[in-house]
Amino acid sequence: MKRGPQRSLEPQAVLDAALELIDAGGLTMRALAARVGLTPGALYTYFPDRAAIVSALADRLLGEADLRLLEDQDLEADARIVAFSLDLREVLMRHPAAVPAILGAAFQGPVALRVGESLLAALPDARAAYAVMVYVLGAIALEAAEVGEGRVPPEAERVAARRAAFAVDPGRFPRTHAAAGEIAAYISTEQFRWGLERLLAGLRA
Repeated sequence: MKRGPQRSLEPQAVLDAALELIDAGGLTMRALAARVGLTPGALYTYFPDRAAIVSALADRLLGEADLRLLEDQDLEADARIVAFSLDLREVLMRHPAAVPAILGAAFQGPVALRVGESLLAALPDARAAYAVMVYVLGAIALEAAEVGEGRVPPEAERVAARRAAFAVDPGRFPRTHAAAGEIAAYISTEQFRWGLERLLAGLRA
C-alpha cells in the first residue's frame, strides 16, 4: 500500500502559526505555509482548507478555558455557567482579531462537543442553552470588535476611553446622555456578568 506524504511538523505547530497570523488579521493558506516552511501543497496534508484551520483553532481556544468550572458539581448550575463564561471571555479576549473568524467556525470539535454536553447538564433545555451561548459569544464578539488587532488595553482604560469619546446632544437624546456612564461600561466584566446572570434567572423563571 502506498504511504501518504510524510509530515515534517506537528499539527499543533501549524495551529500555533495560524493563530499568530489570524491575530494579525492575515491568515491565508499561502501565508501560513510560508510561516511554517511548507509548500502550500504540503500544508493541505494537515488541513484541507482555511475553514478547517479556523475550526481547529476554535476548538483549541475553547480548550484553553477551564472546562472544570462548568463541570464542578460543588457549584450551583448557574454559578458554573457564569464562571466558565467569564473564563472563556478572558481566553478569547487575548485574541480579539481572531474572534470574528473563530465565532464563524463550525463548533464541532471534541472540546466544543464537551462544552455543549456540560452546558446541557447545567441547563437541560437546549433552547435555553443556545440563548446563553448567543449571549456569551455575542457579547465577546462586540467587545473584541472594538479592540481590533494588537494589545488589549486594561478594561478600566477601555471603559474610560469609551466614556471620553461618547458625546451626544443632551437636548435631542436626554436619556442616552444621562446613561453615558453605563453605556461606556457595556464592555466591562461587571456588565457581562450582570447580563448573563439576569438571562439565566429569566430562563429559570
